[in-house]
Amino acid sequence: MLTGSSFCQMSAAILVLLLLAVIGVVQAEDPYRFFNWNVTYGDIFPLGVKQKGILINGQFPGPDLYSVTNDNLIINVHNSLDEPFLLSWNGVQQRRNSYEDGVYGTTCPIPPGKNFTYILQVKDQIGSFFYFPSLAFHKAAGGFGGIRILSRPRIPVPFPDPAGDFTVLIGDWFKTDHKKLKARLDGGHKLHFPDGILINGHGPNGASFTVEQGKTYRFRISNVGLQNTLNFRIQGHKMKLVEVEGTHTVQTIYESLDVHVGQSYSVLVTMDQAERNFYIVASTRFTHKILTTTATLHYSNSHKAVSGPVPGGPTYQIDWSLNQARSIRTNLSASGPRPNPQGSYHYGLINITRTIKLVSSAAQVNGKQRYAVNSVSFVPADTPLKLADYFKIGGVFRVGSISDNPTGKRMYLDTSVMGADFRAFVEIVFENRESIVQSWHIDGYAFWVVGMDGGLWTPESRNQYNLRDAVSRSTAQVYPRSWTAIYMALDNVGMWNVRSEFWARQYLGQQFYLRVYSPVESVRDEYPIPKNALLCGRAKGKSTRPL
Repeated sequence: MLTGSSFCQMSAAILVLLLLAVIGVVQAEDPYRFFNWNVTYGDIFPLGVKQKGILINGQFPGPDLYSVTNDNLIINVHNSLDEPFLLSWNGVQQRRNSYEDGVYGTTCPIPPGKNFTYILQVKDQIGSFFYFPSLAFHKAAGGFGGIRILSRPRIPVPFPDPAGDFTVLIGDWFKTDHKKLKARLDGGHKLHFPDGILINGHGPNGASFTVEQGKTYRFRISNVGLQNTLNFRIQGHKMKLVEVEGTHTVQTIYESLDVHVGQSYSVLVTMDQAERNFYIVASTRFTHKILTTTATLHYSNSHKAVSGPVPGGPTYQIDWSLNQARSIRTNLSASGPRPNPQGSYHYGLINITRTIKLVSSAAQVNGKQRYAVNSVSFVPADTPLKLADYFKIGGVFRVGSISDNPTGKRMYLDTSVMGADFRAFVEIVFENRESIVQSWHIDGYAFWVVGMDGGLWTPESRNQYNLRDAVSRSTAQVYPRSWTAIYMALDNVGMWNVRSEFWARQYLGQQFYLRVYSPVESVRDEYPIPKNALLCGRAKGKSTRPL
């Protein structure tokens, strides 16, 4: 929700102007958008049972975050909960500014009763993303919302302006209170299967989207759930895929889309049916028990209720999903956030400087369930890693505490940080030797998904890579007993979270931090620590920087 008159917003504006006067972080011509958010608990009934949800300005889900490429977003977050809180921005790259990423490895939590002003710039980005609460198990209580970054007016978009633009947040949901879920995980136990699926915070038939016959609408679909891939479809209508996490895609028609947890898609849908109501459906994939929920697509002049059977979708067919994933490609001729075509960066011609192979695993450590990457199960330090790095506080973490390759060791606990050189061009292989679909996200970056297949990855697997028009995104799935390979240009200095989007696994250790380092301490490579940065742990009592 845009606001412009409160004292907190004025304070944030003054803060930004002072920052600009000193270091010129943001160019003067880039606009500002001010948001004032109050985070509270409130009663919600998404599956017909009263629950304590996390609301933003009284809303569940939270308000959409609207912006245009290069906008400066000044988001003043008041924490009115009874515990520390942070918001993170899934897919927003925080160029040169990992301090604002909103995960515990980079940002001190906002204490109860206090506020913190995020200062973000959506530099050179377009597309559909979402924000979410990153601490504890808050994501199971809400606090999430959509992010849309529109193209600047002078940059061509490869499709006509739609008649409307909808945010569609889908995800699995538990009726159990988030604190009880967290306590179960802390006790070393797995979570039970979710109780249902939500669409924009509602259970079956709760959400509705009103459209006019003959017009075309954009639906920005994000899976904000905790663990399950969802298949999304609209009864009687086809979907034209146009954008994936900031990349304009080849405009392929689909009857349904698999949206893995943490992923976002944009589709165009033309209202070309007789005037009545239709089902919008989301259902779980790759699960023995299939959960399904519906919303309503309401033609504005329709007086007929939605009718007929709920359209079915794919259930466990992995090859179907794999083939669909391979069909999603970059539109090379379309402009991205800049006027030059997306295909002008020839990633397939760049020499790889390093190959990193990441293998996930599950095991018991000290009698409790844990998850790991290359045998290391991440445990948070007492101080955000980025602050420890900035203030040169020893003993918080060790660069190289996770290997580039699986070691074969028994799982163990550590604050795992992998070092990487600024401007390197790396190949990362995610290998999944388990029987579930996994989903991986890397903060601060978009990467090219060059290949995926069943079995174990070998160097010969490179022969099947797509080195021409692979989609660039920030979250990629890895199918059961399969691998996914990505290329990534390390052009963003900072401390970046690499994590499983299966939220219980992330919470119990299936994550680490990638420290992209430049020996030149210059604002050209990385912004200084924000003046208003919260300081905690061993960084408490230190000073940020003078104005």
